Amino acid sequence: MTAEVDLNDLKRRMEGAINAFKHDIASLRTGRASSNLLDPVQVEAYGSRVPLNQVANITVPEPRMLGVSIWDKSMVGAVDRAIRESNLGLNPIIDGQNLRIPLPELNEERRKSLVKIAHDYAEKAKVAVRHVRRDGMDGLKKAEKDGVIGQDESRAQSDKVQKMTDDTISEVDRLLAEKEKEIMQV
Repeated sequence: MTAEVDLNDLKRRMEGAINAFKHDIASLRTGRASSNLLDPVQVEAYGSRVPLNQVANITVPEPRMLGVSIWDKSMVGAVDRAIRESNLGLNPIIDGQNLRIPLPELNEERRKSLVKIAHDYAEKAKVAVRHVRRDGMDGLKKAEKDGVIGQDESRAQSDKVQKMTDDTISEVDRLLAEKEKEIMQV
């Protein structure tokens, strides 16, 4: 196993942590409508629980409104119930086979709690990145101990791993700052 392949794997895993973080913060409600807002909603359909996007189209017709076009007319009640019970604080308005979901204004307390949640997601992402870093450093130490690579090569690779870690964590911080600004924007 070469150390170069190891670095590419570490980079891929760190990017995976960033992608997971992006997905987590995309589901936080910022006052602006986003179809990602309904990602956690599961609908009781045809005897099993399925994600909302498998039984309906989700659109954003206005900045503070979501539209849900349900494909099967018999599913309207189940989709309405699933959205109301999702703890997102949303109250859909049934309009035939469609639902209109107005987004209520966020109050200051709710904004601050969303920022706290975003910080928790960021910390989870940073911990994941640090775990990847630890795995890389352990692999380099083992390779050096086993005589696969020399001490100089090990140090150079360690510096690369540390730089990757620092870059990834600064990217998480940047994304967090953007999301925090978006949440706190009135």
